[in-house]
Amino acid sequence: MHGHAKFHYAEAQSLQEDISRYGLDIPFADNLDSLKKPLTIGRHRIENRLATLPMEGCDGELDGKPGELTERRYLRFARGGTEILWFEATAVVAEGRANPRQLWLNRQNAAAFSDLLQRTLAAARDAQQQPYRPLTVLQLTHSGRYAKPDGTPRPIVADYNPWLDTLPQEKIRIITDDEIEALEEDYVEAAALAAEIGFDAVDIKVCHGYLGAELLAAFQRPGRYGGSFENRTRFVRNIVEKIRRRLGDAMVLAVRMNAYDSVPYPYGWGVDKTDFHQPDFREPAELATALSEAGVSLINVTCGNPYYNPHINRPYDIGTYCPPFHPLEGVATLLSAAQAIQSAAPPVAVMATGFSWLRQWGVNVAAAGIDLGWFQLAGFGRQSFAYPDFANDVIQKGTLDIGKVCLACGKCTTIMRDGGRSGCVLRDSQTYAPIYRQGREGKEPVESTRPAENVLGR
Repeated sequence: MHGHAKFHYAEAQSLQEDISRYGLDIPFADNLDSLKKPLTIGRHRIENRLATLPMEGCDGELDGKPGELTERRYLRFARGGTEILWFEATAVVAEGRANPRQLWLNRQNAAAFSDLLQRTLAAARDAQQQPYRPLTVLQLTHSGRYAKPDGTPRPIVADYNPWLDTLPQEKIRIITDDEIEALEEDYVEAAALAAEIGFDAVDIKVCHGYLGAELLAAFQRPGRYGGSFENRTRFVRNIVEKIRRRLGDAMVLAVRMNAYDSVPYPYGWGVDKTDFHQPDFREPAELATALSEAGVSLINVTCGNPYYNPHINRPYDIGTYCPPFHPLEGVATLLSAAQAIQSAAPPVAVMATGFSWLRQWGVNVAAAGIDLGWFQLAGFGRQSFAYPDFANDVIQKGTLDIGKVCLACGKCTTIMRDGGRSGCVLRDSQTYAPIYRQGREGKEPVESTRPAENVLGR
């Protein structure tokens, strides 16, 4: 483990020297051509390997439909040139919303989602001035432990977790097996509605500590959804199988999954049982194989929990605490996670994440990973907030503009913690700097209510 350091790599050589000095497995390519190669996912052909990740804006309307800033964000993304637009976490039931402005798809507001999708696709066509239709993915979720549908925490959990729970155990509702089984049908109904609207794919979200991810680590839960590997993965496998039976091959099935929680066993998934600071990808890889066999064509790999250990899933420079190790180590972990999942499920298009901290060099690392066959796609989240047209510059110019790249400052997350609408405070300051300032004047940000030594633990 190496001490934290801020990004300081004006030259590629200095970055590569540190990668070598720290003994990390992070590839680097000068040639970006692999990012420009087409790929077929299900029945869809995409023309480049770059994707906009599902970045929540917390800017929907109270009835769950997209808001004005939601539309603004996706129109900007659409004009940016990525071939996959992964729409943000959308609740399948009202009580599963993480905040009062999280998107929630239902029959009553489906027309608003349809309008957003059509406007987004039109913006993509107009910007490229040629036949162009990015693959559109709608992420379906239940926030579980982090449910706050009316602004007050109303957690619904798979089991009590002393590392993550911030309320007394008696105030936490553990979801029953029958409720989980009924929730599977809510996912299926939402998927069917998304297909009706015109989305190309749905993503079953099982990452970042939300309910689907929590069930993967429910080692101590009794019943049909806890204990054994088969039981802990039953929820996501059932949803995938039920959607496939309902819709056939009309939609691409995707899963955004954690491969490593970095939470102590028996409360964490993908962790070494004796040292949770080390990943153990065997179970995540086994799940990836099962999902591939069930018809999943696209897996987006991530790690960690943004409320508990945000440095794991988004290496950064500035935040409410200093990460306990060098961000390059976090990048290496995320890359190795994608590599493990791709190796376990060769037919699946695996998307790697964790590139934004690398600024202008993120695309070079992504291209190298694709060249090596570690993964097939590269997803950019915070970079998309800061620099929505990054893909156009990669494809047309072969480089990124250092004056536009994400600076990994964490302010887009601070806005969310303060209850505001999220975006890039530095690169999109006219819109989001006032929102950021208003939130800062209201209360202090909270990454976790746990003491720092428990949060970091490394």
